[in-house]
Amino acid sequence: MQPTELKAKWMDGFDIVFGEEEETAETTDFSKLMETQVSKKFSEGETFNGNVISIGQDYVMVDIGYKQEGLIPVREFQNFDGTLKIKEGDEIEVYLEKLESKLGNLVLSKDKAEILKAWDKISDACESGVPLEGTVVAKVKGGLSVDIGVKAFLPGSQIDLRPTRYLDKYIGKTMQFKVIKFNKKRGNIVLSRRAILQEERGKLRGEILSQIQEGMIVKGIVKNITDYGAFIDLGGIDGLLHITDMSWGRVKHPSNLLNIGDEIEVKILKFDSEKERVSLGLKQVQPNPWEVAPEKYQPGKVVSGEVVSVKDYGIFIELSDGIEGLIHVSEMSWTGAIKNPAKHFTVGEKIEAQVLEVDVENKRISLGTKQLQPNPWTDIEKKYPIGSKAKGKVKSVVEFGIFVDLGEEVDALVHISDVSWNKKAVNLVEQFKEGDEIEGMVLTVDKDNTKFCLGLKQLEEDPWKKIEERLPVGTVIEALVVRVTDFGAFVELETGIEGLIHISELSEERVEKPEDVIKKGDTAKAMVISLDKDAKKIALSIKSAVDSENKGGHSEVTQSATLADKLKGFNVAGSDDE
Repeated sequence: MQPTELKAKWMDGFDIVFGEEEETAETTDFSKLMETQVSKKFSEGETFNGNVISIGQDYVMVDIGYKQEGLIPVREFQNFDGTLKIKEGDEIEVYLEKLESKLGNLVLSKDKAEILKAWDKISDACESGVPLEGTVVAKVKGGLSVDIGVKAFLPGSQIDLRPTRYLDKYIGKTMQFKVIKFNKKRGNIVLSRRAILQEERGKLRGEILSQIQEGMIVKGIVKNITDYGAFIDLGGIDGLLHITDMSWGRVKHPSNLLNIGDEIEVKILKFDSEKERVSLGLKQVQPNPWEVAPEKYQPGKVVSGEVVSVKDYGIFIELSDGIEGLIHVSEMSWTGAIKNPAKHFTVGEKIEAQVLEVDVENKRISLGTKQLQPNPWTDIEKKYPIGSKAKGKVKSVVEFGIFVDLGEEVDALVHISDVSWNKKAVNLVEQFKEGDEIEGMVLTVDKDNTKFCLGLKQLEEDPWKKIEERLPVGTVIEALVVRVTDFGAFVELETGIEGLIHISELSEERVEKPEDVIKKGDTAKAMVISLDKDAKKIALSIKSAVDSENKGGHSEVTQSATLADKLKGFNVAGSDDE
């Protein structure tokens, strides 16, 4: 048996590869791998398939079979909510931007690979104007990032028909967009949602204009708010909702009632088809509170509300939405103590009042607060009967009289005409001081007109009451001249009682100027020729007095009636008027 045969027999049953054969096999496999790498060319600007090796915080590492791995920003794999679309081991298609960065690694992009893949579709959409569906994934500088299969840019000015500040509300929403610009070389795509909305608005405008009618109730969206109202988008045409048509109640500013973007129902009040102007009403689609006001607010009923406005003449109370009542200043206090409502009431204050009158036609409700308080005039009328005496202290001195505090809620007034029987020119400020105690007679207690009047002179007898007994016609007296006027001279007959010597009664001769024959301070002897007790006028004559002396004191007064006629219109008793 040959040695080789013995060797082969000995190795039966063993799977043994001799060194030469093993080396040859390994060499062959490695050569094939090298041949594969050499044959695969990596050129910038091309797309390649790769495997996700790892996912870091900022980058995803991808192996495309090159001598080193490439990096892609994590954001290219994120959904709008921040979750990842991939996991380790996934096979993806990438775009090779650079073979070697400053760090020595490949620079890859998933987005640009998708753009190249979808470029024909995007190009056709841009040229034809066919909208594409996309999902807003993130807010970026100047607008939004939208996923339409690739990442595209939606400028802020192209999001809606009008500028919008709050972009976060669009994130995650799927909508239709138009491609308005693209750059294949840079991989930029610009979208517009506004273009689609404008087309839709144009179509709706024609439909709405043909269907719109006054009296219709329609839905709209608050587009803009101004000081005088709000503009409502009716879906193709804007209508004006004036502030006066927003609510049956008081509206301080439209923004207190409406917000931009609110959807509301409104009534078409007026439509001008030629000018395409629409006037809208919001309160008109709500019940009119004034229709039930007569039943709800009957006179005598006590109601409560909030002060919404304070004026010089009163305050307005909001009783319910759309219903306000006025408390006039005269209905705030029985005594009239409230002169300035602003000192007693503030906006927002809650108060009670009594309903006095309801005028539905003019939308007015009159209220009063004094009616909820005891009326002090009722007690005053019983406590101070007319003709009785009352004491009090001077509270204030005014041009027309004196207010007296009697210790009651009601102040009494002493009118200047009731201070003295004789003095017509009374200086109240000099004669009376605040705090002075005075006594007067009750002249008037008028509960209905809230008047309480006292008189000081009424405590004394009227000197004119028996004047005809003291100074009968024909009496000759000597009196002091107190003043001289163009029409005669006044003389003091008694304290506070004056008489007039008319210019025609100064002398038998014609007198042009009274001061030529008589002067203030002179003592004149004159005869009483006329007396009018009611008018408080006494006429005197120097001529008649002289004539009487010449006839021995028995002269008859024959011209008294004639002179009385001359004196009509003159205040000849105690007057300061010249």
